[in-house]
Amino acid sequence: MRLSDLQNKYIVNINDGKNIGNIIDVKIDERNGSILSLVIEPNKNFFSFSKGKIDTEINWNSIEKIGEDVILVNITL
Repeated sequence: MRLSDLQNKYIVNINDGKNIGNIIDVKIDERNGSILSLVIEPNKNFFSFSKGKIDTEINWNSIEKIGEDVILVNITL
């Protein structure tokens, strides 16, 4: 799977069903090449409490399922 394939998927939190945002980057472990986290550009609605446009990270361990159109994550805010 390529980064561009991941970027085309919706990121949905399984705790509340909300679309979190779009993947803009990934963090990779330089030692073994594994993905550590997804860097997300938040939706305006999801992170509306923050004044600025702040990117957030979702740890790879928080990903529950990667589907054809959606990535399901389990995070608590």
